Formats: sequence, structure tokens, C-alpha cells
Amino acid sequence: MTEITIDRMGAQGDGLAQGPAGPLFAPYTLSGEEVRGHIEKDRFVVDEVLRSSPERATPFCPHFGHCGGCLLQHWQIAPYLAWKRGLVAEALAREGVGTEVRPIVDAHGAGRRRVIFHARQYGARTVVGFAERRSHAMVEIGACPVLAPSLHAALPAARAVAQALAPLKKPLDVQVVATDTGLDMDVRGSGPLPPALVCELAGLAARFDLARLTRHGELLLQRTPPRLAMGRAEVELPPAAFLQATAEGERVLAEAVLAATAGAKRVADLFAGAGTFALRLAETARVFAVESHQGALAALLKAARATSGLRGVEGEARDLFRRPLMPAELSAFDAVVLDPPRQGAEAQVAELARAKLARVVYVSCNAATFARDARVLAAGGFHLRHVTPVDQFRYSAHVELVGVLER
Repeated sequence: MTEITIDRMGAQGDGLAQGPAGPLFAPYTLSGEEVRGHIEKDRFVVDEVLRSSPERATPFCPHFGHCGGCLLQHWQIAPYLAWKRGLVAEALAREGVGTEVRPIVDAHGAGRRRVIFHARQYGARTVVGFAERRSHAMVEIGACPVLAPSLHAALPAARAVAQALAPLKKPLDVQVVATDTGLDMDVRGSGPLPPALVCELAGLAARFDLARLTRHGELLLQRTPPRLAMGRAEVELPPAAFLQATAEGERVLAEAVLAATAGAKRVADLFAGAGTFALRLAETARVFAVESHQGALAALLKAARATSGLRGVEGEARDLFRRPLMPAELSAFDAVVLDPPRQGAEAQVAELARAKLARVVYVSCNAATFARDARVLAAGGFHLRHVTPVDQFRYSAHVELVGVLER
């Protein structure tokens, strides 16, 4: 057995300590704690906490420490949020980008409104839950307390669907999204379904009041269109639609974007999705929405056409990684909003830096790629006025942010 003292918290939520051969990552520990356990490569497996941090909290979920979904329920909220804000500040510092990092906004709200359950067959037994951390082993769960009440039927519905599909003996992923008109479920991994199974799933959809059931985005049945309000618009979501993790997170991010683009007459919304920002921006500005997913863009434009009082929304289906908007195109806008995936928007940012453009509002779910892209924009003459971190993935190492750049 080995005893170590945790020096600090790492970027992935593990405690960090110096081991005989280099840094050790100690899951479920906190800075300053003395722990006893054993070393497995670069991981320290804790058997006993000898001296606890005063910041340690009692986890409220019985699956914590086994399920890989939450990593930080053992940490009190205030220092946990301060650490997340620090992740953003550290990422910017590594890239040499100086700015005001505003206080972090807690946007957990009622909880997460989208979830992906995993379902696996172990002989005659169907296990539905989440994977262990850094493992494919499954943890069967009875409930997930970080989900919003609107997802209360999601787990029993996913379990019933997985049991119905058990004869296929396929590993399944079941995505469930809570919409204003009911649960929207997409099943992945099953392969083609025979008619008898589709009929059985139809009965389950009625039993659990599902709005829609799809397989890899292919419609199996729809009892009512899954809709979600975005500003004054109402969007009929495409299958397996991407949404911000929490309703409160969407509200906070949208308010920050609207405040940062105030006064703009014409705005480009890049990586626009189904309209989280575009439909709200269109209440005061003309908007050009660009999104690679044609279903999401179609849903956005349909909602815009059906909503009175908007200033006008145009759109283009376009892969901004391969074909970014060029400076001549960007010069038509007073401001550009972009919300790329985790890898950032390196190709598009290079063109933004060259464009005759005064304002960029960058929404990111990855502080490291945001900082990299912000450095490129700074080299092109932009000043990063401020960054607002937003936490809507409570108890994880993920942090959102909104950065406002001007020149």
C-alpha cells in the first residue's frame, strides 16, 4: 500500500499527486487530502481517505464512484464552480490571451434534459445504465438524480425498449430528449427491425407517452411532433437533435449572445443547429444561419417562417470545416455568432481574422480550443473583451463559455 498527498485538481476532475515515476491521477479525491491505495500505471486507486478536505461533500447518488457519468459529487459546489472558472482562465493563459474572466454562471437549473443510456445483454439479463469511467463495463442504474423531472420516464422507457429488442442481442444506445410535447427517443445499434418488433415498440411508445421513436434517425412512429420553444419561435426538432444540456443553460447562453450582439442589424449564426441563437437573434436583426446538418437547418427555417414578427432568417447547409465563410461573405454582417463542436472552428476562425468584421461572439464547450481560436482572432486584430463561463454539466469536467471579441 502507498500513501500520497493530493497536490491539486487536474483538468479532468481527478486529484493530482507526484508519484515515483511521475504525476498520478487519483479519481474522487480533492486537493490537500491524504489517501492510501495502490498505483496502476498513472492512476492511483484509493482504498482509504486518511485526511479529508474540508471541501469534501457527501455524494447524493448511490451509483457515484461506479457510474462514469458524474465525477465530482464529492466536492462542495462553491469550490467546484471556482475550479471550473479556473479551467477557463488557465486555458487562456496557456495561449497567452489576456481578458476578464467573469464569475461562472451556475446553469444546472432543473437538470439535464437529454441523456444517452447504454443497454447491454448479459445472457438473459438486460442491463440499462451508464458505463464505468474509462471502461466498457456497465453500471445498471435505478435513477439518475442529475436529470430534469421532465425525463422522469426516460429510464423506464429505455429499459422497456431494450428488453423488447433483447432477442437481437445487439449493444444499444438509447438517446432521450425531453421536449415541450413529450419524450423524443432515438435507438442506435439495433440494425433493421422486423415488423413484429416495430409493433411492440409502438405499444411501448403509447405506454410511456413518447412523442416520437426513431432508429438511427429513421422514423419508426410519431404520436405527436416533438417541439421546443426557442424564443418566440417553436421548433419541430429533427430526430436525435442536438440541444444545450439544460434548459437553464440554453437560456443563459442565449441571453449572453443577445446582449453581446445588441444593436447589430445583420448577424451570421455559424454552426446554428436548430436555431438556439438564430431564432432569438431574428427578433431584432436579420439572420443568416449556417449549419451542416440539413435536418436541423430545415427545422430552423420552418420555425422562422411560421413565427410572426421576426426580422428575417435565411440559411445555408454548409460544412464550415471544409468550406468556411470567406472574408468577402463575412463583410456583409455587423456581428458573427459561432457555436462549434468541441474541436473548435480553426478553419472558420482563420477567415474571421481576415474579414472586415467588428464583432464576434464565440460560444464554446471546450476552453482549450476556444483559447486556441481566440489567439488567432487576437492576432487578426480582435480584442477579447470578456469571457463568461457557464456550468450546465454539473459534477463533470465540462464547462461552457461565451467570449466576446471586438475590434
